[in-house]
This record gives sequence, C-alpha cells and structure tokens, in this order.
Amino acid sequence: MKIFSQLWVYRRFLLILFTPLLLLPLPLIIRTKEAECAYTLFVVAIFWLTEALPLAVSALLPALMFPMFGIMASKEVASAYFKDFHLLLIGVICLATSIEKWNLHKRIALKMVMMVGVNPAWLTLGFMISCGFLSMWLSNTSTAAMVMPIVEAVAQQIMGAEAEVDALEMNCATGSTNEALELDESVSECEANDWKEKTKEVNGYNNGEGHTVCKIEKEKNLPSAETGRKYRNQKDQMMCKVMCLCIAYSSTIGGLTTITGTSTNLIFAEQFNTRYPDCQCINFGSWFILCIPITIIIMLLSWVWLQWLFLGFNFKEMFRCGKEKTAREQASAQVIKEEYTKLGPISHPEIITLVLFILMALLWFTREPGFIPGWSSLFPQYPGFATDSTAALIIGLLFFIIPAKTLSRTSNGENTVFDYTPLITWKEFQSCMPWEITILVGGGFALAEGCEVSKLSAWIGSKLTPLGSLPMWLIILISSLIVTSVTEVASNPATITIFLPILSPLAEAIHVNPLYILIPTTLCTSFAFLLPVANPPNAIVFSYGHLNVIDMVKAGLGVNIIGVAVVMLAVTTWAVPLFDLQTYPSWAPDLSTVNNTGP
Repeated sequence: MKIFSQLWVYRRFLLILFTPLLLLPLPLIIRTKEAECAYTLFVVAIFWLTEALPLAVSALLPALMFPMFGIMASKEVASAYFKDFHLLLIGVICLATSIEKWNLHKRIALKMVMMVGVNPAWLTLGFMISCGFLSMWLSNTSTAAMVMPIVEAVAQQIMGAEAEVDALEMNCATGSTNEALELDESVSECEANDWKEKTKEVNGYNNGEGHTVCKIEKEKNLPSAETGRKYRNQKDQMMCKVMCLCIAYSSTIGGLTTITGTSTNLIFAEQFNTRYPDCQCINFGSWFILCIPITIIIMLLSWVWLQWLFLGFNFKEMFRCGKEKTAREQASAQVIKEEYTKLGPISHPEIITLVLFILMALLWFTREPGFIPGWSSLFPQYPGFATDSTAALIIGLLFFIIPAKTLSRTSNGENTVFDYTPLITWKEFQSCMPWEITILVGGGFALAEGCEVSKLSAWIGSKLTPLGSLPMWLIILISSLIVTSVTEVASNPATITIFLPILSPLAEAIHVNPLYILIPTTLCTSFAFLLPVANPPNAIVFSYGHLNVIDMVKAGLGVNIIGVAVVMLAVTTWAVPLFDLQTYPSWAPDLSTVNNTGP
C-alpha cells in the first residue's frame, strides 16, 4: 500500500513521463505527417484533460513539436499564437477592470435585485438575473466572486430575522419579554405564528463542511439547545443551497449570451473565422440574437427546477398580492438596501465607465447588424478589415486616457487640482488579464493550423463520412452530450479547443453546414454544472459550506438536461433562418475531391 501511495503522489510526473512514451509508436510506425500531428494532438489533449501540466504550459507544446516533426516552421507556429481574438480580449478586460475597480458591477447587481423584490423566490430570480447580466460582460468567476458575499449577507440576515420571530413568539407564549430582541413594528404576532407553522426544526443538524457562515444574531437570547447550530431548520438550509446554486449556474448561463461572455465563445469565433474566412455570419449581433432566447429560457427553467428541487414551487406564495411582508422579506430588503446605501451616490468614474460600457456594446451591435448597413460600411474600400476587436480596442484605449478624477471647487471658489490618474492603470489591467487563457487559446489555434497543414483534418473528415447516414438531430445530440460530459472533468477552454478541429471536418464530410454542429457543441461546452471542480463559479459557491457534492450533482444534472434540450430546440428552430443552416454554404470546402489517404 505504501508504494501505491507514493505512486499517487507522483501521478502527475508519471503521466508527463509515460504519455509521450506510450504514444510514441504512432509517429514511429506510421511515418506520415498526419500521424505526427495526431501524436502531438493526443499528447496535448491528455495533458489538458488531466491537467498534469498547467494548461498554458501544455499549450506551448505545439510550438516545440511541430517544428521538430517538420509540420510547420517555428515562425509559422509562433504567428498562430496571437490572433484577432487576443485584441478583442484585451479590450474586454480593460472594460472589466474598470467595472470591478469602481464597483459598478456591485451597484448594477444590487439595483436589479431591488427592482425584482424580496419574496424568497423572486429574490433568487433577481440574483440570477443580475449574475446573468454581469457575466455577459465580465468573467464568470468575477461575477460569482462578487455576488456571493452579497448573497451570504442576505442569507444571514434572513435567518437572523426568523430567529427573532421565533424567540418573540416563545416570549409571548410564556408571558415574558426580552428587550434585546427588536423586530420591525410591521411584523405582527400573527405573522410570526404563521411563519413558525411553516418551518420545522431539524434537531442537531450541521453539515460539518466549511466555516459557519449562517450565524444567528443575538445567540445569547436563544435557547441553549439551539445555540451554535448552522441552520435553525431545514428550510433555512434549503434556502442557502438554492441561493448558492443559482449564483453558480446563472454566472455560467449568462456568459452564453455574448461572444465575449465566456472564453469558449471567443475560442469558437476565432477558430471558426480562421477556418472559414469567407463567412461573415458570426459577429456580436448575430450571436446575441441567437443566444438571448437560449439564455432566458435556460435561466427561467433552471430557476423553476432549483425552486422545486429544494423548496417546492408554491405559486400561491409567490404571486400573493396585498399581503404584509414576512420577516424574511423585510430582512432581505433591509440588508440589500444597506449594501446599496454603502456605495453612496454614483461617482464620476462609474458614470464614465457606464458610458464607455454602453458605447462598446453599441459599436458591437451596429458594426454589421445585417438588416441595415453598419458603421463598418463607412470604409467600403476596406471590407472586412474592422472587426469586433476594433471596437473593443477603441474603447479599451480610452480607459487608459480618460482621467479618473475631475477638478473640484473648494469653499472659496478655487479649483483643487488632482494628480492625473486614468480610469485604470497598466498594473491593474495586468492583474485582471487571464494570461493562462490567452496562451491556451493560442495553443488551440496552433493545433488547428497544424491539423490543416498536415492534412489530418481532411483524413478525419473522410473517416467520419459514414456518420452522414444518421439523422441530423442525432448527430447534434451525440456531439452535444459528449462535450457536456467531457467538460465536467476538463476545463471548458481545453474541451472546446480539442473538439473544434474534430467536429469541423465531420460537418464537411457529411456535407452539413458546419454551424449546425459547431454552435450547439460550443454552447454545451459551458454546461459544467455537476461538480464543484467543473468550473470556477461552482468552486466559489461550494467553498461557502452550504452545499454537498450530491446537492450539486442532483441540481446540475437537471440543469444540464435543460441546457442541452433548449440548445437542440434553438438549432432546429430560430437558428435555421438566422444562419441558413439547411443549406451547405459556399464558404465551406467540399471534401468530395479529397484523396482518402492517411495513417
């Protein structure tokens, strides 16, 4: 047993050592460029899936192996590591850095929740909407990390208010009073009794994970048997679970909506435009039109599913009108209002950031809207030169130019001069820039280009031709389920980078519009909902200690099914006329003349 434990400690080193050795017969026995490229692809894919090496380090392997195998020159491989995608990412990160620096994201999230209301079900939906909206423009990880402390504060306040209601009822029943327990005057004794009947205590419950974050205020006034518990009753526990899962899932679902919302969308857009340069159908506007219904439907169905799974879906309670607010709702409203008040009045940097944010979105939408000429038509002599990255860089550079502070007048009328400081600094930008994703995506581009140069893509396509006999919906479903399963154990960027070079030749081989297969596959790559380690938002909410793995598996399985079903519905309905999916496009190559030779 000792030797097995030692081997387990060195499992990554052994994987790094033996993976290239065990696969070495492939290029040694089959001496073709296709086999050598396949060897490189297998080694990099295994390292990505197992994370034996950091993702960015594994992504550098094509720059080493392709020149050694004579597939591509070193200069050619190096040029593949920096594309239009990286310029777009730089502009987006400039915006995200300014939003996070000046707390604009927190103001937006709190305002949205205040607009929705404080009924527990609607409050959860409010948090989902705010997370989904923010993750369209910020990273999923940043969104979850920002909203979870607010959710945790709301949960603590809710349970504290319920504790006070229970204690007040107990005092009324025994005829004693406790001045330390103060409730809002609007919370009547009848309401307290009503709330008491709706909750049943689970004696001695404590899940034992993480730190105790749901403490009840004024514990000294509680009965000794209840002091120190993490949850007063099962409903409190279920409420915490629902709130955590809603934040994790909506942070991921919202990112589907825009090209810049998640790295998988960006990787797809760049690889697709690189492989099919004559296709101009994938841009910010067309993707938004496709995905906004998908996002809304998945988010609403996921909200219903989570409510039903953990709390039950009580329509009467949700849509009650003219009834006095419960202690929970008052507590929720109070803590959200206090958090919003702490932000103070909107500041000058927040206003400038919001204006630039809106301007960037407008430039993206109006570049090539499709139904009318966009601003790119102002340069007819340079068709296709301006892309979404052009708009992102225009706005991104302004963040380094516009001053964060303005002149202010003192009481005697003199101007106070501040040192010139832009909205963001280079150091702040560097701290937000996801360099690992940048190199990872570059490695994916290099792999895709190597597959094209070595003819490996054409060979794979020729071997996948028999799949054309299957119904189209079944091919889409199989590919979607495969990537949804793989992305649970591998990173989303790594998964999409591996599958795109395989699925593109598949679509060409069976003479189907590549978008028919690539769009659902790209969207399903983001459906990593089952495990805490599947993506960063899941890990963030899991760290708060409210969830067990089995909770996330049960909830995530339902959300995965909902996501795949909605994506299937989209690509067979409104996506068909949007991208003309029923016809094989002229911008895609015809593989009927490809010579079927290979390893």
